[in-house]
Amino acid sequence: MAGLGFHNFFAKDKTFRPKKKFEPGTLRYNLHKHADETLSAGIDIRETVKLPKDEELNDWIAVHVVDFFNRINLLYGVISDYCTDESCPIMSGGPKYEYLWCDNDQYKKPTHLSAPKYIALLMEWIEKQINDETVFPVQVGIAFPKNFQSICKKLLSRLFRVFVHVYIHHFDRISQIGAEAHVNTCYKHFIYFVTEFNLLRKEEIEPLIQMTFRMCPDLIEKLSKKQ
Repeated sequence: MAGLGFHNFFAKDKTFRPKKKFEPGTLRYNLHKHADETLSAGIDIRETVKLPKDEELNDWIAVHVVDFFNRINLLYGVISDYCTDESCPIMSGGPKYEYLWCDNDQYKKPTHLSAPKYIALLMEWIEKQINDETVFPVQVGIAFPKNFQSICKKLLSRLFRVFVHVYIHHFDRISQIGAEAHVNTCYKHFIYFVTEFNLLRKEEIEPLIQMTFRMCPDLIEKLSKKQ
């Protein structure tokens, strides 16, 4: 199994939500292909996340936010049958961390939810934003909103919570199906990217910080200095 790519490995499993795809021929499709090919080629993940020469940072971030949405969507789909209102009545990452849902729409105040309900709302909330062309413009020459990176920080912060829940509460299932190496690669790709561009605060990473240090020891100094 080690030779299989992340997408190929999970192809037989269900996708939690429909995947977001880039239109062939567009700038972001080409950037997505570049990112995917370099990752699949076995190039050092630390190098694959760096901004390619002559590319715009917001384009690079946009491509990765969509890619991480798709990958984490696949990852959660693998264990979603084991993540139920009964097994996971709160959205948590162990006894120290509980995540409350607030979207300033249906849930105007932070609300206690089961993990599957929280993650379903989270994926729907992200999907709406990445499909909103005023936030994630499709056409070349259409400017990103001025607060685009702030928006992406919030999206990535909430996507990280899915990693927290899966690693702490469902890693036994990941191990049972032999997906540990693939999930770890997905996580390392995510954490190297958000660290490279300072897209998450240290306290947001804290629930998985020790695991992160074991997987990515070269990030210890950088993450230890983050405020």
